[in-house]
Amino acid sequence: MDLSNENVLHIHKDGVEYLQFKKLLAYQDIINHAYSLGIDKNYRTAKANKEKLKQETYEKALRDYENLCKAIHSKVEHLVKTNQEHTDEVKIAKEKINKTEPDFNLEQYARTDGLVTKQKDIMLATTNADCILLLFFDPEKRVIANTHSGWRGTLQRISVKTVQKMKQEFNCKAEDIICCLCPSIRKCHFEVEKEVKESFEKEFQDLKNLEEIIEETVSNEKWHIDTIKINELILQKEGLKPENIIDSGICSVCQSDCIHSYRIEKQGYGLNTALIELK
Repeated sequence: MDLSNENVLHIHKDGVEYLQFKKLLAYQDIINHAYSLGIDKNYRTAKANKEKLKQETYEKALRDYENLCKAIHSKVEHLVKTNQEHTDEVKIAKEKINKTEPDFNLEQYARTDGLVTKQKDIMLATTNADCILLLFFDPEKRVIANTHSGWRGTLQRISVKTVQKMKQEFNCKAEDIICCLCPSIRKCHFEVEKEVKESFEKEFQDLKNLEEIIEETVSNEKWHIDTIKINELILQKEGLKPENIIDSGICSVCQSDCIHSYRIEKQGYGLNTALIELK
């Protein structure tokens, strides 16, 4: 199956499959980026409770990262990854901490779900299995960011806080920033109970057409929420141009044969990764 569309290219290279955004490929002399594909790959580097993986499982993940980095002409030792705990914390990656291996599972990035950098040869990494991953790039200031936003992160507006961090730390202008939204669960499958629905209604009551973003199911007992649309709207309110907010348009549940989905895989679910790096 080819997942290419008007916004992304599905690439097969040296046994590795990944997506790249056409908008970011226009700057491929400046940045590297990719979103991994394939449920035979798993980019998990620690258990959800932060316990270490079995050595062979960790080494398999490391090989998957290495092969993906090699496919986009980067190096695995450039990787810097957050520990992702559904927070609204965005940090600056000022330098590589481990010089000869990836910065994985480090205390410096505990309780962190977004990273920003202006440093070259630092490959920012996030992972998902239904949550939204957002790749940011300011071509004027040459600043990048990579943010993990599940429904809890969306409620905390972590995408907006990433943009604010780029502004505060590097004087970026919102109108210059490009944001690309990777494959994730979509409104068609993101079904929630009343308590979650009410949290979204309260937090985003300022948004127009909220009744289209949050829709009751036929059973009248659950609701579908469009978290992609929410992130697009709050980023526009922060000053991003609509044409600079690029959605992959791909649902991780609909495409669970090649993208990991927690809702499909349940316990033991695997993870995809999104990467971005300044050359």
